[in-house]
Amino acid sequence: MCGIVGAASHQNIVDVLVEGLRRLEYRGYDSCGFAVINGDDAKHPIERARTTDRVSELADQGKEFIGTIGIAHTRWATHGKPDTQNAHPHISNGLIAVVHNGIIENYENLRTELKVAGYIFTSETDTEVIAHLIHQQYLTSGQKDIAQSVRAVLPKLHGAYAIGVIAQDKPTTLVGARAGSPLVVALGEHENFLASDSLALAGRASSMMYLEEGDVAILKSDSVQVIDQSGNPVQRDRKPMPTQADSVDLGPYQHYMQKEIFEQPRAIGDTLANIASFGPELFGANAKDWKSFDQILILACGTSYYSACVAKYWLEDIAGVPTQVEIASEYRYRSTVPNPKTLIMVVSQSGETADTLAALRHAKSLGHQFTLAICNVASSAMMRETDWHFLTKAGTEIGVASTKAFTTQLLALYLLAVSLAKRAGKISTEKEKELLRDLRHLPKALHAVLALEPQIIAWSTTFSKCENALFLGRGLHYPIALEGALKLKEISYIHAEAYPAGELKHGPLALVTDKMPVVTVAPNDVLLEKLKSNMQEVKARGGKLYVFADQDTNIVSTEGINVIRLPEHYGNLSPILHVVPLQLLAYHTACARGTDVDKPRNLAKSVTVE
Repeated sequence: MCGIVGAASHQNIVDVLVEGLRRLEYRGYDSCGFAVINGDDAKHPIERARTTDRVSELADQGKEFIGTIGIAHTRWATHGKPDTQNAHPHISNGLIAVVHNGIIENYENLRTELKVAGYIFTSETDTEVIAHLIHQQYLTSGQKDIAQSVRAVLPKLHGAYAIGVIAQDKPTTLVGARAGSPLVVALGEHENFLASDSLALAGRASSMMYLEEGDVAILKSDSVQVIDQSGNPVQRDRKPMPTQADSVDLGPYQHYMQKEIFEQPRAIGDTLANIASFGPELFGANAKDWKSFDQILILACGTSYYSACVAKYWLEDIAGVPTQVEIASEYRYRSTVPNPKTLIMVVSQSGETADTLAALRHAKSLGHQFTLAICNVASSAMMRETDWHFLTKAGTEIGVASTKAFTTQLLALYLLAVSLAKRAGKISTEKEKELLRDLRHLPKALHAVLALEPQIIAWSTTFSKCENALFLGRGLHYPIALEGALKLKEISYIHAEAYPAGELKHGPLALVTDKMPVVTVAPNDVLLEKLKSNMQEVKARGGKLYVFADQDTNIVSTEGINVIRLPEHYGNLSPILHVVPLQLLAYHTACARGTDVDKPRNLAKSVTVE
């Protein structure tokens, strides 16, 4: 989602701002812009460039600009349509420029008050109220202190935000502030930076620090000061800055999504590296605390929610631990009955998903004492705000539609289920060795599934001509069907739904015609015969079945039934294999339709607003 980059230096920083935005493109955006001041010229105005095109277009505009201090932004539209007027930065009366991630929930009241005070709005955004409020405070306080003006305005803002602020008459000062949305300060040599993601500045600075809730940071080229929520100067822990961004070279692939699908064997192997046994230590816990909970509540959104739905089957079947899964954006808005012996688990690729973070904080406010995060970003808020953690090793995922992050989440959740089974005495030493052998075989098994790509490409031609699709699965694989439908709708814009196959006769069967492809996930498990009966229900209504079946299911291609065989059945780990052909089907269908696969319309990678 929205990205922030800011810099204070002795040198021209336009290229730094643009490069930072380019690295944040993967988050999704519909406009971008920057504002700079040349600190060598005391009367230099704030200069701004904005576009609804890609960052490359902004880079072309930037060739005409010189600035030693500046802010930049990629916007994902919330308030106001995607156009240049609504693009950030927003400027108040030529004096104050602001970029903003998050949502100001009371912006309408603030907007009304500012209009009464004579302020003219040129955008539909909630962000513009921040610029005008700071301008108003800056002029009326009499102090002409931009940091103090920002601090004075923050209590008026209800919601989540990370902001970067510059003032025309303070051409050496950059101010950042955060509440509920991440912001990083990066420290270099005679230059300092702000960013919403350290990836934007990797290799540019020597160290970094994460601002905490309510912090205000004052950056100059040779100094950084952090003021906490109480107004006291504080020192935040410094961490080494990554020396370079993760590789963004496409290599032989057409899109990042395709590259990331094919990186899954490596991601699974990296996540499994150095795991020699199951147990609490995998999650940063100790044996004593590990015995303190007897049920689990998993909170997640989107793709991560579907990985959690698979985990429910594993946790209850393998470990015998009662498990609930809730959509994070719904959980905090209903009355619940807290159980002090519940482990609250959050699952997120970025670790900054606003709805999931809010749900975690709500659960903690209810008195839940045990918290665990499964996440792909070590420095994320979820990792910092939970007692226990598991870091997946998917690497940076640039495509908006999650692939390798999903399969590594599944792996982490499976490790948790087996570790809890071991806690309960359900896993013998010999069984543990067997399970570890199966896990280490996963990368090889995934390579075999990826080899099915040519057959899937052949199917994608048919799918690209459809406007609707139905996905079926049973048991462990129903959430995989849900994930397959989500991938198809996300990047091809084909309407797709998923159902437990047994529910066909309770309504969805009315949708089945020869124009509706029905994708079926068919592993060789205990529900196979039931699933075959459900498939016959589709065939009898003239539906066209596209089946991903294990080798030994005895499902063969006939009229109305198209079959692609997976190389082997993989028991409880089967969902990790079966989701991969669904990813490839969505990808190649989107390619056939000519959509923007890596940056699908209206969507963002890291969803940092509720």
